[in-house]
Amino acid sequence: MLIALIARDKPGALSLRQENRPLHVEYLKSGPAVQQAGPLLDGAGQMCGSLIVLDVADMAEAEAWAANDPYARAGLFEKVELIPWNRVIG
Repeated sequence: MLIALIARDKPGALSLRQENRPLHVEYLKSGPAVQQAGPLLDGAGQMCGSLIVLDVADMAEAEAWAANDPYARAGLFEKVELIPWNRVIG
């Protein structure tokens, strides 16, 4: 099951994102769940959120993965959405 994780950072949290980025990237690479990942950018080109495509068994696994993300554990996100997704191209 493919799930799009779309997360928006809390306002003014760029330094929190940068501090936790090495642990977050390590987490992204730690298992087979992550199919694609990258930061969302604001108008100035600064990181302001995340887009991650997960390939998991079910929504519960996606929720658990999201809760254990170092960014989430650090309190970076203002909002997180987990949306079932259907790959058409790519």
